[in-house]
Amino acid sequence: MMEDWFGKLPEIPKGGREAIVAITPWLALIFGILGVIASLAGFGILTVFSPAMIFFGGRFAGIALLNALLSLIASILLLMAFPGTKKRKTNGWMMLFYSEVVNVIGAIIALSLSGVLVSLIAFYLLFQIKSYYK
Repeated sequence: MMEDWFGKLPEIPKGGREAIVAITPWLALIFGILGVIASLAGFGILTVFSPAMIFFGGRFAGIALLNALLSLIASILLLMAFPGTKKRKTNGWMMLFYSEVVNVIGAIIALSLSGVLVSLIAFYLLFQIKSYYK
């Protein structure tokens, strides 16, 4: 269904798509590592400030914890995508797709319009390069 939506949008020129495919594995690796580190740091910060967050509003603490968990999951999926995207395998592309699905869920839970917009751009790019993965 999403392929139909994004397939109707203007196509990126072939050279641009090939450049995106070439850097995708390295971006997945870098952002996967940074995301895992940031997520673990987020869990640490949430642990330290959890009594205050619960005192001032337990809803915020729950959303923050859930977003840290979703960020960790998305980052692990990016790391799992690295070998597949490097070899241009479909399973690598699928890990990128699942990572972005988790990201958009987190953005919706956090009510982040900018997060949803970034995810839409990422989905557009993903579907532009899908044909390069076999």
